[in-house]
Amino acid sequence: MEDIITRTRIGKTWTKIPNESKMVSKIPREDRRPERPVLKCHKCGSTSHLANTCTKKTKINEVQVIEEVHCTEEKEESDQDSAISEDTPVEDYPIENITAFFEVTKVHTHLPQYSEDFYNLINIQDARMCKTKPARGKAYTAGASCIASVLMNDIEAKVNLDTGAFCTFVGKDYLQVILPEWRNHLLPIEGVQFSYASNNMYPLGILDTNLVFPHPAGSIRVKTEIVVMENCTSQHITFGNYYLNIYGIDTNNHKDRYFIIGENKRQKFAFSNMPKQISIVTSKNDTYNEEFVSNKLVEAQINPSLSPKMRNELINVLYTYNSAFASDNEPLGAIRGHEVDITLNIDRPYPPGLRRPAYPASPRAREALEKHIRELIQLGVIRKVGHNEEVEVTTPFIIAWNNNQSRMLGDFRALNTYTVPDRYPIPRIQETLNQLSKA
Repeated sequence: MEDIITRTRIGKTWTKIPNESKMVSKIPREDRRPERPVLKCHKCGSTSHLANTCTKKTKINEVQVIEEVHCTEEKEESDQDSAISEDTPVEDYPIENITAFFEVTKVHTHLPQYSEDFYNLINIQDARMCKTKPARGKAYTAGASCIASVLMNDIEAKVNLDTGAFCTFVGKDYLQVILPEWRNHLLPIEGVQFSYASNNMYPLGILDTNLVFPHPAGSIRVKTEIVVMENCTSQHITFGNYYLNIYGIDTNNHKDRYFIIGENKRQKFAFSNMPKQISIVTSKNDTYNEEFVSNKLVEAQINPSLSPKMRNELINVLYTYNSAFASDNEPLGAIRGHEVDITLNIDRPYPPGLRRPAYPASPRAREALEKHIRELIQLGVIRKVGHNEEVEVTTPFIIAWNNNQSRMLGDFRALNTYTVPDRYPIPRIQETLNQLSKA
């Protein structure tokens, strides 16, 4: 029985006997990996990081000393020089033994413009617009004044921050309203000539006073010397560029309309919203009125019981304000001076949801859309955007049809999501009718 178990190896674990002729030396896993080059930062030479995350600034004007050894003799001489330099004082060391190579980088682009007789004009680029460009021929309507409100002797006054005026001045008529006793505080001035807008100005004296720019976070007092002019008819104080420079008053901003004083850029002062007054030249000549009546008032019916004087007065009023009436040839179009500013509840940069692409349209809808766009451009409601203008918000439009008549509709859902809501109560129609029942 034991002989059978030994031969058949019943109940024993099988173990493979290694063959010495086929044994191969095992190579460790670490030794199998190929040798990789050590990555270093090419700016500072450190192996802990790369150049894209290096915090050490690149020194473009760094002085580097290059040692060139051409033969063993020169190497021995350099060793002798180095040995001598250890025992020799610094002031006695010969300067001829130092060889330095300098590399100067041209940085003309970071320097301000300098005046020369001739400029080598290269790389001319179109200026990037920060705001929407007005329609062609209407650029004069897009400007705004730089008039701000100040306090002078506890009385509100208007001051114009004029960078083109080299001194601060005011007319005597406007100063009489603010400070009636201004002649008692006048300093003498002699032998000086002034001119403004190609007109000669006649000075009366200098007024040393303070102007206070009010602000909820803290008002700022500016000490100024104002030249009082005799023939100045401006209804404000012209603040010259001399005080703009010494007090650091900055009126050049890109997006919003405000100015700052000094180094505190968070304290912003707003300009006064001065209405744009456009003088209307009226004529009382009856020939113009008759032409106006024959062309514009053809379909109008005037009460025949009016006297000739009352009829002429009515026609003169209609002729004076004829721009308020629309016709087929002269529609109302865009109303200047009553633009609406849309206030968003987010700051720049705006999310991609406010810049939506145009919807696909059929050839019929595209033709109708181009027709509506041409009409709105003629009315002055919209205009074409230039290739170098920055458009931050875009809204797609679609064409709706009703009885074969097209109508252009705008999809403002994305814009309304980021717009500050203007909530106001809407009266009920039934309540309005109840109030009118006893009228």
